[in-house]
Amino acid sequence: MAKDTFFQKKETINAGGKLIDLNVPKVMGIINLTPDSFYAGSRKQGISDALEQAGKMLAEGADFLDIGAYSSRPGADDISIQEEIDRLLPVVEMITANHPEVILSVDTFRSTVAEAAIKAGAHIINDISGGQLDENMFATVARLQVPYILMHMKGTPQNMNQMAHYEDIFIEVLDYFSERYHLLKQLGVHDVIIDPGFGFAKMPDQSYTLMSRLQDFNILLLPILAGISRKRMVYSITGGTAEDALNGTTALNTIALTKGANILRVHDVKEAVEAVTIYCKVTGR
Repeated sequence: MAKDTFFQKKETINAGGKLIDLNVPKVMGIINLTPDSFYAGSRKQGISDALEQAGKMLAEGADFLDIGAYSSRPGADDISIQEEIDRLLPVVEMITANHPEVILSVDTFRSTVAEAAIKAGAHIINDISGGQLDENMFATVARLQVPYILMHMKGTPQNMNQMAHYEDIFIEVLDYFSERYHLLKQLGVHDVIIDPGFGFAKMPDQSYTLMSRLQDFNILLLPILAGISRKRMVYSITGGTAEDALNGTTALNTIALTKGANILRVHDVKEAVEAVTIYCKVTGR
């Protein structure tokens, strides 16, 4: 019997009682409930604006929505747990009430916020810190039995730019995933998605090194999320700012798909869905 029968990449997750096939890549739309996220177009102040954006993204073909109420851009202000919850929960409740079919991801590194959001109707926890900023996060995910996005970052959003030092960035990120995933498995977490954390404690050239080896993370046999939308790694090459980085983002998203990315986390859903559609046509998925 062929060896790869026993060693196949996990390409399904159970979210909200639905078995989701990630062999066909999925698109995750970003909704930021913050006043200072790095891309102004993603900032939605208030429930009505967020609900309108959710409807637009779902109409454009988003498979998931990722909602965050704590800005993780470099040097962002810290906010209290209560402020994060107060921003987040009314939007989660309103979106799930109006779009009961939606699969919601909550972007937080705090276990208290994550649990409150799951109880309010969210389905996935997206943790930029990989459980390093809240020692209770892994146990909380295990108890809730929800999919968990394990991202690589060093430090905090406030100091991560000073932490971008690596001898071999790919090996260090791979070792990090291996170690953290082992802990999650021991706790009984079944659905883990890895995210290399492009731009988090990484300079643009370091992020491109990771992108050039993205396919090598398949050794972990886990789904891969690529979050590169409008980031500095794009416009550091193409010029301009985040506002000018849509075309470059689409190019880089397409490269990520060819290297095994299962989820694209994006600000611009329509363009990402088109990239996935064309990629699937070419590859026969």
